[in-house]
Amino acid sequence: MTQLVGILNVTPDSFSDGGEYLDPSAALAHAEQLFNDGATLIDVGAESTRPGAQQLTGDQEWGRLEGVLPMLLQRYPGKIMLDSYHPQTVRRAFQLGAVIVNDVTCLTNPAMRKAVLELQPTGVVISHLPATSPKIAHAQEPLDDILKVHSDLMNRAKSLIDAGFDQDRIILDPGIGFGKTRELNRQLLRFPELVPNFRTMIGHSRKRFLGDNRLELEPNLEAARIAIAAGASYLRVHDVAGHSQLTA
Repeated sequence: MTQLVGILNVTPDSFSDGGEYLDPSAALAHAEQLFNDGATLIDVGAESTRPGAQQLTGDQEWGRLEGVLPMLLQRYPGKIMLDSYHPQTVRRAFQLGAVIVNDVTCLTNPAMRKAVLELQPTGVVISHLPATSPKIAHAQEPLDDILKVHSDLMNRAKSLIDAGFDQDRIILDPGIGFGKTRELNRQLLRFPELVPNFRTMIGHSRKRFLGDNRLELEPNLEAARIAIAAGASYLRVHDVAGHSQLTA
């Protein structure tokens, strides 16, 4: 059964909710609402990956997280996913409690791979990115090859498995919206069909490939129906309440 991962952005510049949850009390209230609406997990991130967004150092990222992450981990143990590609952020988080690691750069940083292998989180999301950073990925020639996405992710997963990480704790995310053509983004909604032996997460929510009405619910639900039919384990979404009708 497909589960919903609610998005909590503690950022000033995310494309749809930037600045809304910078205050820890607002962030905690939103997390509670997402869980009440039907989320199984909350994905909390402090750095926007939209085109043109500011890239942060690990210290800058932690400065946004330290006011809310300790309380999230205390209130919702085992239910927090940390959206970060900074290994020092992940290590700091684990000093407070265990998180699921969501690295949009596909563990390309050896220090992040080392942290994951040492910390052994209950889950690690390997997200496909056709470049070394979110900012570069949006600027380069868009990728239009689903087999390339598949091979890149399988190679990264195999590397982790060969190093002793349990396959059951790997979650593959094809990186919809990151350096890819609109057509490929739509094809990737069915990516779970290509990796039946892995858990998958689809992050379609409010992405540009959905069109001019991407902030409205129905284009998001249309994409979600395709992903669910393809066997997605998780949908990473802004509107948990709206999507809950599909996963009830």
